[in-house]
Amino acid sequence: MARRKGVVRELIYQASLRRWSRAARHAASTDLSELRQDRSRARRLKAHLDKLIHISESRLALPIIGSQSFPKPFDADWSWRPELWRGPLPVPGMSSVESKSMLGREVTLFHDCARSELTLRQLRNRREADLAPYGLRLDVFNFDGSFLSVVVDFPDEAAQGLKRKHLLRVDTIVEMEKPLEIFARLNIKHGPNTEQIVRELPLGTENVMVEFDLAYTNLNEKRVEKMWLDLIFEGPEMNQVTLRDLTFSRRPRAEL
Repeated sequence: MARRKGVVRELIYQASLRRWSRAARHAASTDLSELRQDRSRARRLKAHLDKLIHISESRLALPIIGSQSFPKPFDADWSWRPELWRGPLPVPGMSSVESKSMLGREVTLFHDCARSELTLRQLRNRREADLAPYGLRLDVFNFDGSFLSVVVDFPDEAAQGLKRKHLLRVDTIVEMEKPLEIFARLNIKHGPNTEQIVRELPLGTENVMVEFDLAYTNLNEKRVEKMWLDLIFEGPEMNQVTLRDLTFSRRPRAEL
């Protein structure tokens, strides 16, 4: 049935195309009353076509919703883009955000402000260079706290098969109104213990990458339970920070 409808639609389209092509070819000699009618119809049709072209070009130029496409090491055995950067959330944003508030199922904001003047929202990426369909924007106005962090919870798959020989890579695209320091802290819970590795994001360029080498941890490979990443913002007052993308991948270190 769907194929038959497709054939019928194509026949109608071809007939309409021939009709308007013929009208355009004969416009110079067409009777004026008929030409006036053709012009009126063509203008109404053009309005719909212009709207269709405008919307389709805008949508087709955007990164595809749900995209997991991003550069990763050729030998990566796990890679992931969190849901906030991958697809639309039911609640796209919050204002006066309280500590421990979640945006989606994987991103949580933590702070110790007595009065929250923070907003957190998902935004649609529209730049030609963007691979992620969505980004995260954090607006900070007056800030009377001592810490501010965005925590990203990893899926269970990230902990499966995790070894001390692994390198965990974080790639992000960061925009900010004025310079500030951002630290990434990887947390790995194994049994009663939690390993923590901290790296400062090198914010000299828009595309930022850091790697965590698990060889320098006391990771108990048999008891790995869960992983998460803290993005810690130092001196965030009166600033707007946008994370256009955030992706993770892991790969085994080359054997020596």
